[in-house]
Amino acid sequence: MPNSAVFVPHFHWDREWYEPFQVFRHRLVTALDTVLETAEANPDFRFTVDGQMAAVEDYLEMRPENTERVVALVREGRLAIGPWLILLDEFLCSGETIVRNLRMGWAAAERLGGAMPVGYLPDMFGHVAQMPQILARAGIEHAALWRGVPGSVEGHAFNWRAPDGSEVRTEFLFDGYDNGLDVLLVPDQIGRALGDYAQMTAERWGGDPVLAMAGTDHNAPDPQLAAWLRKASGAELPITVATLDEYIRGHVRDEVTSVVTGELRSHVRGNILPGVLSVRLGLKQRMALAERTVDHAERVNALWSGRDDSNFLALAWHKIIESTAHDSVVGSGTDETCDQVAARLAEAAQTARAVRDAALAEPAARVPSDAYLVANPLPFARTALVEVDVVAPQTGTALVATAADGSIHPVQLISEDPTVLSDERMDASQLERVLRRIHRRELFGLLIDRYELTPGSLVFHLAEVPAEGPFDLLILRREVAAAAAAHPGEWQVRTLAEARATALVPVRVPASGLTSVRVSAAGETAVPAPELAPATATVMPSADALSNGLVEVVVADDGTLTVTGADGTVLPGVGRLVDGGDRGDSYNYAPPAGDVLVSEPTLVTVELLEKGPLRSRLRVTRVYEWPEALAADRDVRGDTTVPTPVETLVELRTGEPFVRISTSFLNRSADHRLRFHVPLPRPVTTSASAGQFAVTERGLTAEGGWGEYPLPTFPASTFVTAGPATVLLDHSSEYELVDDGSALALTLLRAIGSISVNIHPLRDEPAASEIPAPGAQDLGMRIENRLAVLPSATGWQDADAVALAEEFRNDVLVTRGTAPAAGALPADESGVRVDGKDVFVSSVRRVPAEAGDGVEGVDGVGGVEVRLVAMSDTATTARLTGAFTEATTVDLLGRPLSTAPAEDGLALDLAPWEIRTVVLRRRPTDRTDRP
Repeated sequence: MPNSAVFVPHFHWDREWYEPFQVFRHRLVTALDTVLETAEANPDFRFTVDGQMAAVEDYLEMRPENTERVVALVREGRLAIGPWLILLDEFLCSGETIVRNLRMGWAAAERLGGAMPVGYLPDMFGHVAQMPQILARAGIEHAALWRGVPGSVEGHAFNWRAPDGSEVRTEFLFDGYDNGLDVLLVPDQIGRALGDYAQMTAERWGGDPVLAMAGTDHNAPDPQLAAWLRKASGAELPITVATLDEYIRGHVRDEVTSVVTGELRSHVRGNILPGVLSVRLGLKQRMALAERTVDHAERVNALWSGRDDSNFLALAWHKIIESTAHDSVVGSGTDETCDQVAARLAEAAQTARAVRDAALAEPAARVPSDAYLVANPLPFARTALVEVDVVAPQTGTALVATAADGSIHPVQLISEDPTVLSDERMDASQLERVLRRIHRRELFGLLIDRYELTPGSLVFHLAEVPAEGPFDLLILRREVAAAAAAHPGEWQVRTLAEARATALVPVRVPASGLTSVRVSAAGETAVPAPELAPATATVMPSADALSNGLVEVVVADDGTLTVTGADGTVLPGVGRLVDGGDRGDSYNYAPPAGDVLVSEPTLVTVELLEKGPLRSRLRVTRVYEWPEALAADRDVRGDTTVPTPVETLVELRTGEPFVRISTSFLNRSADHRLRFHVPLPRPVTTSASAGQFAVTERGLTAEGGWGEYPLPTFPASTFVTAGPATVLLDHSSEYELVDDGSALALTLLRAIGSISVNIHPLRDEPAASEIPAPGAQDLGMRIENRLAVLPSATGWQDADAVALAEEFRNDVLVTRGTAPAAGALPADESGVRVDGKDVFVSSVRRVPAEAGDGVEGVDGVGGVEVRLVAMSDTATTARLTGAFTEATTVDLLGRPLSTAPAEDGLALDLAPWEIRTVVLRRRPTDRTDRP
């Protein structure tokens, strides 16, 4: 039996949940006021602020006058803050976001006296496989957590090992982060209650003290706590009050022998609430968009802009990280809370977009205005298809694209815009009203190229880029006034746009680089074929099939797809939709006892939308009769059905070994789950998904044992693979192997109406109060999902899924040039290039000479920070090339580890699954504006 106990006063602070952020913050200020007063009145009192700096920042924004009080307690070791900015959901954001969360939280804590060096993760709904490496590479040796720990752990601690072999000693909060509260229920009986608890849990502690976490959600400890514990402390079971860090690093002695490798998603010691992976789809999509936009903004700002927009980027990151809180992006809050999260993510994306566009405007100033700048955010060269607005060709005239190196490429015309924008008749006295539409030279979003003024007629000719000289609005006003006076009566006013079209152009873009392209008429006849750079392959469409030489898609009678890969792999029935009832809540899916599954459409139509050598598309429309909602008896789906057309857009592009698929429908049903099936040629027993710096393998079942059914639905971020089928993803998703491993099912929508339900068939205890959340039904919303199916008999690594997933998720960036038209195209420029099999580049960003959360420049010179991950279970080498002459390896907090010359590039030998961060610089003697 333990011979001592350590109490850790704390609270767990959900920043937003069943109340929105500002309501919870009002309570937070009161709670932390109490904590400061208690600590200052009791020298032996300690407090741990939940491991997240957001609570401290939110407090000090309302109580700035208390900053020095906080700093004093932190420096004395009596107030433990950090290391995170916020307690996140680890599976619903990128690995890069996890790193930025830690960096920003650590930096914020350092400014207030120092961060707690413990990876405190008390209430996340499971933990990602690479978290031990993330902590270890930040110099953090300890973690503490509750949910997801497997049944093999018998003590109160274990060594948690990442796929690369990194380990952190992990304190297992096996009775939750509030296990000390039951002991405190009767202050006069604390000694007895503590003795009882120590005896009941003795086998967990060994020779170490009992850890009693004295705190819960949204409440400060009683100011009398320290006095109660002093009174209860005795010779047989002495009590110490400490921070979590003091307990872990100062009180435990037993050697930890238990080792757990990889992710923690067991249900055996606590609910992990897996349904949050699929509820409120819009939040998951907004998170992915915000992360992608800020990533692109950082890359182009670092490589192609002379302006340092780090403050804007930090703001965007802060809003993203706030939104990753484990009761935010998961969608388990009220409607007003989730609306606020969505707005915050939108603001993050908008801030990043402004930085991205401003950075691209600088090189665009060197590109003629009748051409386009194309930027590649990825660190490897690629050929991408871009849509550009061009002057429509005359009948019988072909369009071609000219690259900066003079090569000529085929162009696919995909649409033409109307040329007559308005045709009006009015009295001469009304002509002045028409002129009020003109803003300097702009009219209807275009620019006035010229105008024709004749008696009774005024014709405006508009263009994207005017060919005529200056335009003077005052002269036009004078001329129109005179003509109207001279010719009263009816006038015709026409506004004609230059004949425009949208063209699809293949563009070869250097690694992290820039190129430009101009589309123009080839002459009266097309340029002879030998002068055209060929496409990688020609897409051959028919009424119900597409093929590009690498993958073929055929539409079956039921609207599903048969997808055949270049190696002969055949995936029949792709896109089978299965809709079932859901009587669960935002935390857990639950099928009604009398469920009705709908998988057969009542009507199927196929339409060829686009055919061409570069891209072809067809649309499959399937109409389903889905129940409108559950019946009054929620264990039965209702009898009333609504016809729901689901549109599936199928797209093949030249050179791509996968088929792009988008689904779209207007949701008119409540209380249901819709899944997209990819049947497998033969059953499998394992699947794997990529996300958060790892590819994690899983089986057909999950470990249960607490009070939650271990439904084997799992998270996937960038791709999921099972047997010969790999699905590339646009955003974090939920998947499951179904039918005994015969099919891969991805959730497209889970519509529910309550945060939690009191009686849940797959969960013993409520996850929260039974609060209505009608917005989580997504009624009346258009539900859209985008993915790609990659068939390969040899699996995801041989199919190069890591790189292909990056290409699928990250389009090239296109903007019109702003230099005078008809000028020469500037030469291509390459940025940082990274070569290496299965090497994932998580971040490329500017590091200023004085970086608040990262490495400071050598001799005052900033650099470009690159974070790489070996996404493989075998060692690999990453080779970096670019305009740099030295490289500094840094830890995940940006602290320098070693510096080496790199005049001829940099070769990095990466261990399996290793995360490596380097800062690339030019030496001060050969410095340029763009490292």
